[in-house]
Amino acid sequence: MAYDYRKLRGRIIEKYGTLKDFAADMNWSERTLSLKMNCKVFWKQPEIMKAAKLLEIPSCEVMEYFFSQNVQCN
Repeated sequence: MAYDYRKLRGRIIEKYGTLKDFAADMNWSERTLSLKMNCKVFWKQPEIMKAAKLLEIPSCEVMEYFFSQNVQCN
């Protein structure tokens, strides 16, 4: 299942300016963040909670940022 991280990417840019700076605060390489943002590696629950805290995402909005399905209509 693919997830749509466009909203998350926008929030990262809004708060950090670059994905690289966010990756650094997560203690990740840019490659690790890229793999997660491109649905090649899944986010773990503690990572989601840390990212939400860093990005100031309210807990009631976590689903919108991390679990939006990438829906393709034919």
